[in-house]
Amino acid sequence: MDKILTNEWFIGRQNENESSARSYPRKFPFALNKAKGSWVEDVEGNRYLDFLCGAGTLALGHNDDSVNEVMINLISSGSPLHTLDLTTPVKDKFVETIFSILPPEMQGNVKIQFCSPSGTDATDAAIKLCKTATGRGTVIAFSGGYHGMGHGAMALTGNLAAKSKVQNLMPGVQFMPYPYSYRCPFGLGGEAGTKAASAYFERILKDPESGIPLPAAVIIEPIQGEGGVVPAPKEFLQTVRRVTKELGIPLIVDEIQCGIGRSGNVFAFEESGIIPDVILMSKAIGGSQPMSVVVYNKELDKWAPGAHAGTFRGNQLAMAAGTVVLERISQPEFLSEVRRKGEKIKTALIALQKEVSIIGDVRGRGLMLGIEFIDPNGTKDLMGHPEPSGRIAAEVQHRCFEKKLVMEKGGRNGSVMRCLCALTVTDSEIDTFISIFSSVVKEIDSELR
Repeated sequence: MDKILTNEWFIGRQNENESSARSYPRKFPFALNKAKGSWVEDVEGNRYLDFLCGAGTLALGHNDDSVNEVMINLISSGSPLHTLDLTTPVKDKFVETIFSILPPEMQGNVKIQFCSPSGTDATDAAIKLCKTATGRGTVIAFSGGYHGMGHGAMALTGNLAAKSKVQNLMPGVQFMPYPYSYRCPFGLGGEAGTKAASAYFERILKDPESGIPLPAAVIIEPIQGEGGVVPAPKEFLQTVRRVTKELGIPLIVDEIQCGIGRSGNVFAFEESGIIPDVILMSKAIGGSQPMSVVVYNKELDKWAPGAHAGTFRGNQLAMAAGTVVLERISQPEFLSEVRRKGEKIKTALIALQKEVSIIGDVRGRGLMLGIEFIDPNGTKDLMGHPEPSGRIAAEVQHRCFEKKLVMEKGGRNGSVMRCLCALTVTDSEIDTFISIFSSVVKEIDSELR
C-alpha cells in the first residue's frame, strides 16, 4: 500500500505539524476518511464503532441524510453562508425552533445571543450577561464541573490539571461541593450526601458570616460530563434553583453536552422540574456544524449594542442543520427511544459490573452514561470505595480501540469511560458495543486477579 494512504503516514505528519496540545490522536492513532451513522472508517479501510461522536456533537450520527440534504440545498440556493449577526429566513426559523422546544414557562419570555462557535464562548457570554445585569462580580461553580477551555470558562472548571500551568484566570470564582454519590465529598453518599450538599449550598449563601458575597451567577451542569458523568439529584437542583431565586441570583445551566436529547429529555434540567434563567447550548445544536448560543430570561437583557460579539456567530449551515436536529430530537417518540436504548446499555453494564472487580460504579441518564474503573487492590477512600484507576480505564480504552470501538475517558484521574454515542444508535450497534466492551473488561479483570 502506498505509504501516503496509511494511518502511520498521516499521524506522523500530524505529530510534526500540530501543537503539543492535541489530545485525541494520542489515544486514537488513525486518520479518518469516511463516516456514516455510528461508524467511522480510516484511510486503510478499517471500520470503527464510534461511541464518542464528536464528544456528543453528532446527535444524529455522522452524515445524517436529512442534515446533509438541508446543507446541500442551502449551498445550492445562493443564500449567504456567513452573516455576522444579521438576520435571514434560515436564522429566523432556527430561533423559532429553539424557542419551541423550551419548557412552556420559558416560551415568550426569553432572548437569544449567538456566540462564537464553541461552547466556551457561550459560557463567557453568559457570565458577562449576568455580571452586567446584576452589577455583581463573582460566580459560583461546582467541583467536577466543566465549562470550557477559554480563560473565563476554565476558571469555572473544576479540573486542576488544565488550570495548573495557566495562572491568573478570571478572579472571583467560588467552588461548591457537587453531589457525587459514589465519591461523596461529605463521606455520606446517597440521599444523605444529597441533603448535605443541598444544606451546605443554602446555608453558605444565606450565612452573613460565610465570607462569600452574593454572586452575579451560579453555573451548573445538570449532568457533569467531563467530570465523570455525574447526574445532579433532583433535590439538589431544586434547592439550587429555589435558593438562587430567593436571593435574586441568575442560575445558568450548562446544557452544552448533556442537552439536546442526550439525557432522554430535550434538556437535562427538565428531569428536576426547574426553570433556569440562562441556558448554554452548543455541540449538537449545530447539526454537526460549529454553533453556540445563550438563551436567557428577558429581564437579564441589559446589554448595550456590541456588548458581546463574534465574527462567526452567523453560521447559516449550522442553523439550517441544527433546525433539522432540534425538530427530530424534540419528538416524544425519539426521546422515548433514547431512554429505552440508554436503559438497555445501562442494564448490560450493571450486569457486567457484578461479574468483575474493576468497575466501581455505573451511572448516567439516557445515552449519557459513565463507567468508573477502580483498582480493587488499591487504597480506600472516605466512602470505603477503592480509589479511581485512570490506568485501568486507559487500558480499557486502548484495547477497545484495538477491537474497533472508539470511546473517551473522563472523571477523576481519567477513570471513567463515557458513552456518548449517536442518539440514533441501533440495537444491533448497541449489542456490538456491549460485546466488545464486556470482552475487554473481563479480559483485563482476569489479568488482575
